Amino acid sequence: MTLLDWKNKGEYFNYKSHNIFNVDEGNGDVILAIHGFPTASFDWHKMWIQLTANHRVLTLDMIGFGFSAKPKKYNYSIFDQANLIEDFLTHKQVNKVKIICHDYGDTVAQELLARYNNRILNKEKGLEITTICFLNGGLFPETHKPLLIQKLLMSPLGSIVSRLFTRKKLGKNFKTIFGPKTQPTENELDEFWSLINYNGGKYVFHLLIRYMKERVNNRERWVKAIQQSKIPVRLINGVYDPISGQHIADRYKELIPNADVVELKDIGHFPLIEAPNLVLKHYFEFLALKY
Repeated sequence: MTLLDWKNKGEYFNYKSHNIFNVDEGNGDVILAIHGFPTASFDWHKMWIQLTANHRVLTLDMIGFGFSAKPKKYNYSIFDQANLIEDFLTHKQVNKVKIICHDYGDTVAQELLARYNNRILNKEKGLEITTICFLNGGLFPETHKPLLIQKLLMSPLGSIVSRLFTRKKLGKNFKTIFGPKTQPTENELDEFWSLINYNGGKYVFHLLIRYMKERVNNRERWVKAIQQSKIPVRLINGVYDPISGQHIADRYKELIPNADVVELKDIGHFPLIEAPNLVLKHYFEFLALKY
């Protein structure tokens, strides 16, 4: 599936006067797929046919990403992205979902889970989450190891770094976080770059990257969301990943009661792109488990 094929599948809905790209396909129980930074919902394309075979799958480019609006004056935050997703699901008349998420999307899912846990505690109505499957992401800020480019984007020089970011630099950075045998092709890097550069996306990088500080500030809320979860949660982790690989899997097993962790050897930060069939195997096994 090409990037153009993916774009043609999609439609737009309005959030705070901004156009948000989304794809809605298939029938059955709803899976919500939440992408990571700095890419977009296209990341799920290698798993899409299998996911939609027996489920209705919803995904979107969060604000600031992919084919969605990327306003330069906007208060980007994990909380706002969670609000966006709740509005999106209301727009789609969906009130019950299974979540699969990656990277930045993990943190958005942690916030959605924190809200769900709170609703259960207070016996309130709202979005019901039945399962969550995390892929590589900074679930624990103390263990997360950002790349130099991410640190620079977080710095006072962030806006300058954003402007100077190029396709060549993207390729160099991505090749360091993919597995040794599952390196991105030049075509895949072109597609990543197209998504990032669409609507001048690289110019909001330094605004989007603030989520790393949010992870630190809200660490207790978001880690407790997983620790106190009453629903099945699994981590599928490409352990070769220098950002959130083996060290995140190990920390997960330390902190999460009855931790359900699948470790993918020699797979890097993007298991959904590097080893989609392996992720699907472990994800569908997870959905079939009797808890």
